[in-house]
Amino acid sequence: MNGLIMDYQLNIPLIMKRAETVYADKEIVTRLPDKSIHRYTYADFVKRAKKLTLALQKLGVQPGERIGTFCWNNYHHLEAYFGIPGAGGVLHTLNLRLSPDELTYISNHAEDRVVIVDKVLLPLFEKFKDNIAGLRHVIVAAPEPSEDLAEGYLDYEKLLAEQDEKDFVYADPQENEAVAMCYTSGTTGRPKGVLYSHRAIVLHSLTAASTSVMAMSESDTVVPVVPMFHANAWGIPFTATLVGAKQVFPGQYLDGESLLDLLEKEKVTFTAGVPTIWLGISIALDKQPDRWKLVNGLRMVVGGSAAPEALIRNLDKHNLKVIQAWGMTEMAPLGTMANLPSYLLDSPSDEQYAYRSLQGTPAPLIEIRGRGEEGFIPWDGQALGELEVRGAWVASAYYNSPEGADRFTEDGFFRTGDIVAIDPHGCIRIADRSKDLIKSGGEWISSVDLENALMGHPAVAEAAVIAIAHPKWQERPLALVVLKEGETASVNELMTFLQPRFAKWSLPDNIEFIEAIPRTSTGKFMKAALRTRFKDYTLPNVEF
Repeated sequence: MNGLIMDYQLNIPLIMKRAETVYADKEIVTRLPDKSIHRYTYADFVKRAKKLTLALQKLGVQPGERIGTFCWNNYHHLEAYFGIPGAGGVLHTLNLRLSPDELTYISNHAEDRVVIVDKVLLPLFEKFKDNIAGLRHVIVAAPEPSEDLAEGYLDYEKLLAEQDEKDFVYADPQENEAVAMCYTSGTTGRPKGVLYSHRAIVLHSLTAASTSVMAMSESDTVVPVVPMFHANAWGIPFTATLVGAKQVFPGQYLDGESLLDLLEKEKVTFTAGVPTIWLGISIALDKQPDRWKLVNGLRMVVGGSAAPEALIRNLDKHNLKVIQAWGMTEMAPLGTMANLPSYLLDSPSDEQYAYRSLQGTPAPLIEIRGRGEEGFIPWDGQALGELEVRGAWVASAYYNSPEGADRFTEDGFFRTGDIVAIDPHGCIRIADRSKDLIKSGGEWISSVDLENALMGHPAVAEAAVIAIAHPKWQERPLALVVLKEGETASVNELMTFLQPRFAKWSLPDNIEFIEAIPRTSTGKFMKAALRTRFKDYTLPNVEF
């Protein structure tokens, strides 16, 4: 129809072109394997990403082919985020924390044709490299050209040096073409692939940058602690490049002290990661509160699992602002964000903390609803149902996988598997994963609520709650607790701590102290492993 807006394709090259023309002098920082710091500008980054595109094209990469990356968070990986799409390839980030068998399956299922590998990760990569059918090239990335590579490997720096930037031409791919690919963690069945389109990534980046979500801007200095090999580091590298924020990559050093040093020296204003990371930082700050001088109000987005209210309160004492987010690989991954709403700005601090410990409201362009046993649940903050979502960057199917087709409804919603309550303002509270809810005597008990409460005790580092079979009540909760180093607590003490917060029937039947809670490759509790470990556990016949 005449007179409509021009047909302007939303794609990744547009983000890189903007970085080149508007933010050329902004800085990108990486901590290298030897712990030294690498610095260059957006102009340098774009020049090298262009050369990577040219190198991939000369290696015969065809449009739509999957190009794997096996890298830490660093400047090479950022170049791949943009250089691979520039060549028409599909960026496929491989999770280096998975087993060789899992990586073999994922790489073969995705049909990776080229893989870019950090040199420090070669020993891991070589455990499954020879099992990747159809792999044509392996490109090894390091800060300097490598003279000691085995036959069959290509050197990243030498490949780039052979290219003439003048040969590069910006592509203008159709916005609905595939541009990136991630696999789910595979907690049930095989990992499943999710393809993201150019349009999805661009809209996700625009929305994430908006003030109602992450409020990221050119004035920010951003550290994505969440791995770039997991759900595209929650899209942060794309978003930061879009708005021209200074980017700081921690490389392989994710311990509390290393991160705090980086946050301090680079004057970081925004970072994102899983609760485990922020717990380590919280402990380090408590031990040495005067050692690091961080930016007041540093925003720390937390996702992957819920951050306990106690952790949010403690980091507030250090002038660090934790913001809960929720999402999934199937959502590219942003779903909701718990920025404090205007109606709570003058509320008592306890009410504000209660809200900040929730998962928040849906991002713009995301729809939510909850489905209970008798239909859709009311938005009353109490009724529980499985969260279903749809939107501009939500998957409509898994890649080449009929398994999991039942996760997608006929009217276009994705069934998340998370059991939630939704309040009248659309704020969700995740009660549990559907497989982790405890059904006792016909009533549902939230393991998440119990875990977060236990982690509010000053002696508790982490807690996981699982269901144990019960002859009368079907299931009863067992709490598994890891104490902080040097701290002590008894079962009776922790039970007394919980009693004012929960109905008697929803309290754990017992508490066991363990050394560590097993985690998935993305930092979530592996409750399946705990259920296996305690499958023959007998609950004590006592009352607390």
